[in-house]
Amino acid sequence: MIRLVIFDCDGVLVDSEPITNQVLSDNLAQYGLNISASETHALFAGGTMKGAGEDAQARGAQLPANWLDEIYDAQARALRKGVPVIPGVINLLDQLDHAGIATAVASNGSMAKMQITLSPSGLWDRLQGRLYSGHDFAPKPDPAMLQHACTVAGVTLSEAVMIDDTAAGCRAAQNAGIRCFGFRPEGETSDLIAVGAEPVRSMAAIGRVLGLTA
Repeated sequence: MIRLVIFDCDGVLVDSEPITNQVLSDNLAQYGLNISASETHALFAGGTMKGAGEDAQARGAQLPANWLDEIYDAQARALRKGVPVIPGVINLLDQLDHAGIATAVASNGSMAKMQITLSPSGLWDRLQGRLYSGHDFAPKPDPAMLQHACTVAGVTLSEAVMIDDTAAGCRAAQNAGIRCFGFRPEGETSDLIAVGAEPVRSMAAIGRVLGLTA
């Protein structure tokens, strides 16, 4: 029986990744590393910005000492212009609430970033007290955030399910022993399957698998 659903944030609750990937691509070009937005996603999705910077430097980018502050500020400015909610998310949250199933968010992004991306839709207020960041815990694929979310919700690991769109997030679920839906509306899913995720293409499909809808 599922008693808790843990959502990733970027790419699962809100479609913020195209925005942040473009900002990262534009920024790295200033420091000698020319990679497209789609390439930044393939290289860095699911990781931390600190890790992305280290990888970029290994690839030849000459980043300044204050680069992390710089990229966070640039991404925040872009995200404040508006971030779409992933189709079907609000409906799925409503169904989970109606079924008495708890929800939480476990993201490698910062709390400040989640506040920016989730506030316009009301998700920031709706999910207060159940938002966890990899800036406060060991980031995914470490299972610490997921285990903490289960402890706070008072459920066992076998009673939880994770929804994530990255291999790192799905691996965190695998490392925790939590069932995982690998959410990817389109494109290849072999990387998610390789780390134990069940691939799904829509939030409605998750609702059906969980028995929330016919």
